[in-house]
Amino acid sequence: MSNLKMKEAALIYLDRSGGLQKFIDDCKYFNDSKQSYAVYRFNILVNPSDIVELDAELGNHILHEPLKAAQVFQSVCFTAVKTLSLIGQLQTETQINIVLKLTHLPPLRSYILDLCEFPLDYASQRFYMMQGIVIAMTTVTKYTQGARFLCSDEACPLSKGFQYIRVHVPGATESATVRNDFLCNLCSSSLQEDRKFRVLGDKQIVEIITAKALHAFRGYSKNQPFRFQSLTIFLRDESVSKMNIGNEYKIIGIPTCVKTSQTAVCIEANSIISCNPKVPSGICDNFRYLLSLTSSSCWKFTAILANIFASQIVPPGTYNLLKLCLLMSLVQTSDRNKELKDCLDILIITSDILLVDRLLNFSINLVPRGIRHPVSTEIFPTLSRNKYGTGAVSIQAGSALLAKGGICFIGDLASHKKDKLEQLQSVVESRNITVYIPGKKFGDGVNQQMTFPVQCSFWSFVDMDSSSRKNMQKTNTLIGQMDCSLIPANLLEAFGLLIKCNESSPCSPLLSTVQHTLKKAIDPEGQLYVASKKFTTEDFEKLLAFAKNLNVEFTLEAERMIHGYYLASRRIRTDSISGSKLSASALKYLVSLAEAHARLNLRSKVLKGDALIAALLFETSLTLKYGAAVFCVAPNAVFPFELYNEEYLEQRDIYLTQCQQQLQQFITTYGPGTALFTSDE
Repeated sequence: MSNLKMKEAALIYLDRSGGLQKFIDDCKYFNDSKQSYAVYRFNILVNPSDIVELDAELGNHILHEPLKAAQVFQSVCFTAVKTLSLIGQLQTETQINIVLKLTHLPPLRSYILDLCEFPLDYASQRFYMMQGIVIAMTTVTKYTQGARFLCSDEACPLSKGFQYIRVHVPGATESATVRNDFLCNLCSSSLQEDRKFRVLGDKQIVEIITAKALHAFRGYSKNQPFRFQSLTIFLRDESVSKMNIGNEYKIIGIPTCVKTSQTAVCIEANSIISCNPKVPSGICDNFRYLLSLTSSSCWKFTAILANIFASQIVPPGTYNLLKLCLLMSLVQTSDRNKELKDCLDILIITSDILLVDRLLNFSINLVPRGIRHPVSTEIFPTLSRNKYGTGAVSIQAGSALLAKGGICFIGDLASHKKDKLEQLQSVVESRNITVYIPGKKFGDGVNQQMTFPVQCSFWSFVDMDSSSRKNMQKTNTLIGQMDCSLIPANLLEAFGLLIKCNESSPCSPLLSTVQHTLKKAIDPEGQLYVASKKFTTEDFEKLLAFAKNLNVEFTLEAERMIHGYYLASRRIRTDSISGSKLSASALKYLVSLAEAHARLNLRSKVLKGDALIAALLFETSLTLKYGAAVFCVAPNAVFPFELYNEEYLEQRDIYLTQCQQQLQQFITTYGPGTALFTSDE
């Protein structure tokens, strides 16, 4: 009676939810094909909350005994097929394979499988929800959904018909579905598969890690030891290819134990849900007050931010240009599983790699996907053999894909080999990476290739005082040009921003840096400055989280200034021999810089002041690469004065206003519509 009641509840639910009509439509597809199958597979979407309200016992079966619940729906669906004559070829109930697809699980602790907790429960064969980031995936292979077996003794009644049907169940291996040692229950003769009735499906294996494990890739663990382990997810049929490397997902599935060379816990995925980012709660009151005080200027707020940023690493007022660029790059990151178009790559030339390394490492910890690339691993995807013996090749993410939507800090360029730098240059230019899979080494002999979008910003630095650089140093023939002979020319062009960062520069006095280092050595956790107390690391995290989610758009004046500067600069940096020195992506970087400055100002409009900062930063970078041109800017144009008080901020505003007038004059003289441009230009 209990079973009958559950069947009635299942039928009522199918009718109310529209599942019955979908089932009838799916049956029509099978019936029209006029082909007999060993197994007819149907997906039924189930809302556990609605089921529990309708029938608590059936709901309990779905949540805690999903295989038994599937049998209830299987019986209901078979009765519907026979009653309504939906599939003429169907003979037995066992030919119907019901897969219950859950919309969600109850938001209770007992239904969550935390990848950081051990031991994992894989014996209960019920649904759990887990959340993680994809770090590896295989190519798609085939598996057996179902097969028909017949008794080998022709005199046996079970040598015909569809009495012996093998169907894949969660956690089962291929050998559990198809092998040659099955025996007939009636006469004990061996069973033979009727291969023409075998039904195949698609299968893919992915590996995920919890987001907490990203701390291992940040080079900053707060001196707390920890460990993490990836979890294997089996995707089948309609779930195949729905997960992308680097994205974060919630997965509803059934844990199981798979025995390979060693016992491993895996998840048979049932439903996949993309994770939505948390909505930023806003900025702290101190930043709000600071923003209101500086609202009359386009430049004061970001100048103060750069001045006080990372006071735990360097004294306020030092490395302001670098810190501004880092903040602008950080606000161009994204927390969403979507394409990141506005990357800001930064290459730093410095004589103090230790301090710069600390500053960059501190900065990547302010965004969810800040990855410090370990030198012993690969930046880009690599291939390995799948440990589950499926014949598929496993593609490991690498640091760049793991940093999706964030920052990939690759350290010193000199630590990477020539072929890796060439690969980096290609990726920075195209923003994708193609992985070639040789068929002879992996798979069935057919060569394959897969292309992945690379959606992160790259940070790196070069030691200007390295021994190899001193031995190879060339005499610069152009004003303002840096000796970049150790950096491949094409890679140098590919990076959007080149920054010279010298500890002995006027904006980075050596004495204050030394004093800061000594004080931090004595008291590592101490807050040495008032700025560190008023504007904490958590405050900057909230500020960046809020700023990067702002949707910005250009005003007409800012757009004209950006395009005018780009065309004028391209015009004066073009010669008949080598062509234009501005790369094809130069305009994209200018737009990204202007948007970043507007976001950092917490504005939704890009103004002329933002376009000016973008032009000054870009022109400074061009000067370091190729030398000064007609629009000549000083190396410290963005921060011409040390920011001690409001008076110096006013002086900086006056100076930048003059720079804006000079930029406008440069555009008027060399920009579009002038006599210097031909009709084609």
